[in-house]
Amino acid sequence: MNVSKILTTGDKPLQILKTINLTFSAASTNAIVGASGSGKTTLLGLLAGLDLPSEGEIYFANQDITKLTEDARAQLRAGKVAFIFQSFQLLQHLTAYENVLLSMEILNSSKAKEKTLSILERVGLSHRLDHYPNQLSGGEQQRCAIARAFVIEPTLLFADEPTGNLDLSTGQNIVDLLFELNQERQTSLVIATHDTKLATKCERVITLSGGEVLSDQANN
Repeated sequence: MNVSKILTTGDKPLQILKTINLTFSAASTNAIVGASGSGKTTLLGLLAGLDLPSEGEIYFANQDITKLTEDARAQLRAGKVAFIFQSFQLLQHLTAYENVLLSMEILNSSKAKEKTLSILERVGLSHRLDHYPNQLSGGEQQRCAIARAFVIEPTLLFADEPTGNLDLSTGQNIVDLLFELNQERQTSLVIATHDTKLATKCERVITLSGGEVLSDQANN
């Protein structure tokens, strides 16, 4: 509530976000759109608890995450919140299988291997298990990142420009996969994107301009 983010560059404060008030429903699909510099990525990071606002409160699971330490925020997110980065953020020294398995091992899942193999098959990478990120195409790396996010069965998933580094055809396949998994897993999606086709597939489109919410509309 009333979330703002101010950065100080030199002696001059820079307002990135100003008085943001948003609520996200369970199993919903939400797009955050706006020009470069409008605050999309900053807002996504704040909502995911990866950063803290300068002012305001952010609630997840009935807790104000702005009052928690970094470790406590990470513990609260564990198994509930996932993040897909535009640059994939796969660990280069691990195979596709190991990148996804790591998420389950961190949670000490008793079905880590089984669930890892299942989700990698679901995203079409069962033939790429032993390949390292630099041996995968951009689309395959993004599918691996999606598998890593969905394998923990999160209630909330944030994606920052998930099609930004992909060609048109591959990007469309990634969009289709995201929404198929959303329906299957009933995960709430919050996506920052420049992709108008991706935004129109969401139930709700939030437009940022100059760090403020310009509009917040439901798609028909």
